[in-house]
Amino acid sequence: MVLRIKAERLRRDWSQTILAARADVSASDISRIESGRFLPYPKQAKRIADALDLRVDELLQPIEAQTS
Repeated sequence: MVLRIKAERLRRDWSQTILAARADVSASDISRIESGRFLPYPKQAKRIADALDLRVDELLQPIEAQTS
């Protein structure tokens, strides 16, 4: 399972560090969120969603992994 946050980050060709800087959260939090080990606090979720041009409710949605 891939979460929308990771898919959108990869679609933009951003590292976790770049997303973290744009959203003003730690890169370790991005990693933990993407791996499902941590749910972002509401303010974190809003900043990450804004950085990715998503709504907060879209952020943690699972999506089908695309195979190439």
